[in-house]
Formats: sequence, structure tokens, C-alpha cells
Amino acid sequence: MSAELPGVTAVLDAAHLIARSAPYLAALVLLAGIAAGLIARRRRQRAEAALSARVRVELVPTTSFNPGAETISRAGHHLARIRQAARDIPTRGAAARLHYTVTADGQMRCYLEGPAFAAAVLRMPPYAEVEVRTPQAAPPVHSVRFGLAKEARR
Repeated sequence: MSAELPGVTAVLDAAHLIARSAPYLAALVLLAGIAAGLIARRRRQRAEAALSARVRVELVPTTSFNPGAETISRAGHHLARIRQAARDIPTRGAAARLHYTVTADGQMRCYLEGPAFAAAVLRMPPYAEVEVRTPQAAPPVHSVRFGLAKEARR
């Protein structure tokens, strides 16, 4: 009867091939799920590590601070550079955040927070009439040493 209908033989052959390879396909799906879980876990760990090591600077405007539209646009590009400086960090951990607080004496304070990889960009003033203060001590700069092979030293 299968010879009477066109294409039935091809469908039956495909069904037999799928039935024979089902255990292998199931193992492949299981391995892909495990790999996706491990990748997601590693990504979450990297984001948590980036969130635990953040740099915070205080932005203090001068008395004549009055930004225009072009100045605000430049400051927006400056904030975008923070994300670019932390390129290897997952998006969740590389975000720049602005914190506004009010002290007991009624003064408003503005803090800019970002990943430690972008500390140099965070310390650059986004506006010409804004002073950037670092509340905590800046991390020490470690020198980089490049080792040479013994053959290259001779």
C-alpha cells in the first residue's frame, strides 16, 4: 500500500531514522542544556563579581553651573563611554548608575557609580563646571611587567 502513494516511502524512511537516532538526540539535547546552564551560571558569577567591585565618585557642580543642550549631549556620550570601557563585563554589572541623596543638613549630593574597569572614565568630569571627588581612596595602580624568555634576554 505504501508503494501506491507518492512520498510515503521517504516519510517512513525518515521516521525509522529518527526512531533509531532518538537516544543520541536525547543525549545531545541533555548536553546542550547542561552547557547552557553552565554558561548562564558563569555569566551570573561574572556579573556578581563586577557588582561587588564598583567605583563611586561624587559630582559637585560649581555655582555658575548651567548646562545647555549640547553640554548635556556631551555628558550623555561620556556616560556611554563607561559601558564601553567595561566591555568584557556582562551588561548587568557594567551599568553606570546615578545616586542622589540628601544629607542631614539639607544638601543634595550626586554620586556616579560604575564598574572598577571604568574607574578612569568615571573620574573624568562629564561637564566643564563639575568637580569630580573620589569619596574613598583610589585603588593603587599596579605596574605591568612583561617577562622575556631566557633566549631573548641574551
